Amino acid sequence: MRRSAPVVLVIVGVALLLGWYVLYTRSLVRDLRREASRVGLMYARVYDGLNDPSAEAANTALLDLSGHIRESGVPVILTDPQGNPTAAVNLPFDEPLNSPRVKEYMRELDRENRPLVEKDVGTVHFGNTPLVRGLTIIPLLQTMLIVMFLAAGAYALRTRGRADREKIWAGMARESAHQLGTPLSSLSGWIELLREAADDPMTATALSHMESDLVRLQRVANRFERIGRPPKKEKVDIGELSERVAAYFRARVPTLAHRVNVQSSRSGELVFDADPVLMEWAIEALTKNAIDALAGSPGNVRIFAKAMPEGRLRVRVEDDGPGIPRELR
Repeated sequence: MRRSAPVVLVIVGVALLLGWYVLYTRSLVRDLRREASRVGLMYARVYDGLNDPSAEAANTALLDLSGHIRESGVPVILTDPQGNPTAAVNLPFDEPLNSPRVKEYMRELDRENRPLVEKDVGTVHFGNTPLVRGLTIIPLLQTMLIVMFLAAGAYALRTRGRADREKIWAGMARESAHQLGTPLSSLSGWIELLREAADDPMTATALSHMESDLVRLQRVANRFERIGRPPKKEKVDIGELSERVAAYFRARVPTLAHRVNVQSSRSGELVFDADPVLMEWAIEALTKNAIDALAGSPGNVRIFAKAMPEGRLRVRVEDDGPGIPRELR
């Protein structure tokens, strides 16, 4: 689930961005159609005014043209040859023409578009329509989409490569476990033959330890075979499992010069649904870390299993070693 979360987030992000892109372009198309209809209407009114023989037809056409310009939303400022504003329309504020704010906004318009000089009219300073400002966002949206697609592709390739490597390692581990099975079975048979012929108690004890180590190797082989496979669920007595781990290490830690005591205790009902192989593996790893933490000094290692409320379990492995140095914490 955690591995698939980034993929889901990328897919959702791309889908949202694509949806926004489609809706935004559709709104721009509507604005373009509205602009085209406005231009057509302007042409029709001017043409009608030019063909109308009445004296007021031209003025009416010009007034209509001025109204359409105002509706287009284009900010326009007219100035005389001395640079003084004489007329303005569609400004984002309401100020007198001689105010400094109008001249400052006029310089902003000049940075957007080069002013036009018209003889007998003056200089025309104009900005962009809302449609033009909206079109400038399109390249940004396209760039974001391309970047997100490239990022998603790179992540997919990386995830696939990592999954392939994990599959290879899991296959190698299972194959190694399979190959170990035959010699381990042979060793088990040889130990049985030696036990039948052994009369010395010390030899019998050694054979018992050898058999214990052989069982241990078989468990390790089983663990390798389980790599890459889903865990099993069965009833497991965690207290008994902890005691078995403690007994295994108890027979192998120093008992003379640097004595190490490995103890196991339990509290409550400790039968849970779990994978016995993986649970034993985890407790062994914690116990080995605790023994290593003693750093060759005598000490105690305690494995404590306790049933918790709501059907939970706590396994605590403690040691009285020196711990992590303060400067490294």
